[in-house]
Amino acid sequence: MPDLSRVVCLVDDDASVRKSIARLLESYGFEVEAFSEPEAFLAHLATHSVPVAVLDIWMNQMTGMVLLAHLCARSPETRVIFITGHEDPVAKATVMQAGAFAFFIKPFDNKKFLAAVRDAFAATSAEKE
Repeated sequence: MPDLSRVVCLVDDDASVRKSIARLLESYGFEVEAFSEPEAFLAHLATHSVPVAVLDIWMNQMTGMVLLAHLCARSPETRVIFITGHEDPVAKATVMQAGAFAFFIKPFDNKKFLAAVRDAFAATSAEKE
């Protein structure tokens, strides 16, 4: 049984990005549930608790912003960290205002990213207490 306090759901339609971020997170003791399509993640969300999610903003089937709206409605306690390959101040402002926990432009600083993931788990834990 996975330790829910360490499970990160990763949603990105780029296989190489999913693989590298999953490896990074796993190397620091996190368990990763990776999804190539937002719809598959939403199906998972229907039956699983998701403490922390890492979402790409620009995906073909559904943007990360639309996915965030689904998360806010279905799982408001989920902490969301956004990643993107494109500098987009409007998208960043939009998701941060909508409740995103952090925002990173690829390639990002691994230490800062991991610190944000740890902080997201700490915020989730603190909220439960």
